[in-house]
Amino acid sequence: MSEKDSILTVEVMDSDGSTFTLHEVCLRGECHAEFVIKLVSYGIIAPVEPATEVRQWMFDVAALARLNKALRLQRDLKMNLPGLAMSLELLDEVQDMRKEMERVKRQLRQLTGEW
Repeated sequence: MSEKDSILTVEVMDSDGSTFTLHEVCLRGECHAEFVIKLVSYGIIAPVEPATEVRQWMFDVAALARLNKALRLQRDLKMNLPGLAMSLELLDEVQDMRKEMERVKRQLRQLTGEW
C-alpha cells in the first residue's frame, strides 16, 4: 500500500467529559436540529443519556465527530439516512478489525521474540 493509498484513522479521546447541547452540536456541525434528530432516530448518533425532551439532549465529543463524518458522507456521496447508518456501521467494523489485527500482530511479535 502506497502512502497515497493509506487510510488515516482518528480516534476521538474525550478526556475532560465535555458535553454539548443540541443547539451547540448544530452550531459546531453547521446543520439543522431536524437533521440531528433524524440521525438519532436512525441510531447514527446518540445522546449521552436519554432525555424526555429533545431540547435536553446532551452529546459527547464522539457523537460530534460522528455527526461530522455523517455530514461529509452525505455531502460527498449524496447518501440517504439508511445508507449513512449502514456505511458508518461498516466503517466502525473495519476500524475494530484493524485494532484487533494490530493487537494480534503485537502478540505474535511477543511470542516470536520480534520487537
